[in-house]
Amino acid sequence: MNWTTGVTTGAEMASEFNALPVDPNTVVCTQASDFSGTLDSTKLYIVSGIIDFTGTGINIEIPSGGLSMAGSSFDLSGLICTDDNYTLFTSPAGGSGNLTKRDFYCTTSGSNSQVYALTSATNFDAFEIARINWNSCTSLGYLDGFRQGVETGTGRFGGKPELEFRGAWAGGYFINTSIVRSITDGAYTLFKAGTGFIMQSRFRTDMNADLNATVSLFDFSASNFPNINTVQLLGMLVARNGVFDASDSTLTPNIGHSELPCIWKGNTGIRNTNVGGRVRIITEAATTLTHNVWSNISGTFSLSAAAHFDSPASGELRHLGPNPIDFNFYVQVIFSGSNGNDIEVRVQRWNDSASTWISFTEFYPQRISVGGGGNNTAQFINTSSILLEKNDKVRLQVRNTTTGNPVTMLQQSSIATTEK
Repeated sequence: MNWTTGVTTGAEMASEFNALPVDPNTVVCTQASDFSGTLDSTKLYIVSGIIDFTGTGINIEIPSGGLSMAGSSFDLSGLICTDDNYTLFTSPAGGSGNLTKRDFYCTTSGSNSQVYALTSATNFDAFEIARINWNSCTSLGYLDGFRQGVETGTGRFGGKPELEFRGAWAGGYFINTSIVRSITDGAYTLFKAGTGFIMQSRFRTDMNADLNATVSLFDFSASNFPNINTVQLLGMLVARNGVFDASDSTLTPNIGHSELPCIWKGNTGIRNTNVGGRVRIITEAATTLTHNVWSNISGTFSLSAAAHFDSPASGELRHLGPNPIDFNFYVQVIFSGSNGNDIEVRVQRWNDSASTWISFTEFYPQRISVGGGGNNTAQFINTSSILLEKNDKVRLQVRNTTTGNPVTMLQQSSIATTEK
C-alpha cells in the first residue's frame, strides 16, 4: 500500500492473494489433464472456468472411494467435449464410489457420446448433484446399481438428455426443482429402464418439462418398482411444445397413473392418481333370500375407475394401498322384487387385520312398490365415510324382512369409493 495515497496497487493485491494459504483438501482444475489418472477421493476438485476435453482422450474416472467436484456456477464453470464416441465420467474395474458435484455444466455433443457410464462399486453408493446443467448432450448415459440418486436445481437444455437406470437400486432417485427446455425431438425418453433395473424406494420428481412431439418422460413399467406408491410425480408441469394434455398416454407409455406403484398428485399436463374404485352390475341375477337373513348380492359386477383398488370377489371393492385412508363411500342401487315387500341393505367392511367382516352401515328399509316405469322396485342412495386400511374390503348385503322372496339388483346399480 502507498501510505501517502492509501491506495493498494494491483501488484500488491496479487502478492497478497498468492500469499493466502491454499486449502490442502482442494485441487483447482483448469485443464483436462488435471483430471487424468487416479483421482484422490479425499480432495474436492474445483472446476475453474470452461474445461475442454476435446481431442485429449481423457475421461474423469470416479474411483471406488468416490469423488467430490464443485464449480463457481453453471454459467462460469463447465466440462465440454465434442468428440464422437466419448464418455465424460467413467468407472474403473470394480466400480465407482459416491459422486457428488455442484455448480457447473456438462456438454458431450459428439455422435454416440454420453456424460456417464458409471457402475456402483458396492451397490450402496450415491449419485448426488446440485445446480448442474446438461447442455446439448447427445446422451446422459447410464447409472448402474447405485443406492440412491439426488438432483437439486438441475437443467436439461438441448440435445437428447436421456438417462438410463440399470441394475438393482436399494434406494431411489429424487429430483427436486428441475427444468427441461429446447431438447431435440426423437424416439427416446428422459428416464430409461435399462438392463435389470429395479428400484426399491421412490422415484420422485416435481420437474418442469416441455417436451417435443415424440419424447416421453420415462419408459418405466410397474415391474421396475416392486413397492407401492414409489413412482411419485408431485406438482409436475409437463407439456409438449408448450401445450398441456393430461390425456397423452405416450408421456409414460408403459405405466399409468392408477397402477399400484404410482402416486401422482398436483400435476399439470399429466394424469393424477385419484385413489378409489367403482363396481356396478352389468348382468342381473336374482338373489335367493331367506326371510330376514342377510345375503350377498347375485349378479355380474364390473370394476371401473380403479386406482389402488381391485375386486377380488363379486361386488367387492378392496383397498390395496399401504396407508389407512378416509374414503367417501357411495351407494346407488335399485332392486326389483315382490310388490309390498320391505327390504334392507347394509354395508360390510372386511377388517383384514382381524380377518372378519364388520357391519358398517344399515340403511332404512325400503318397500318395493310400483314405480314410474311400472316396475316393482326399491331404491337406496347413500353417501358415507369409511376408513380403509391395506387389504380392507367393502361390499353390500340385502335381506327381505317381509318374506323369503328373491330380489334382483338392476343394471347400472353401483358402489364406489373416492379418496377424501
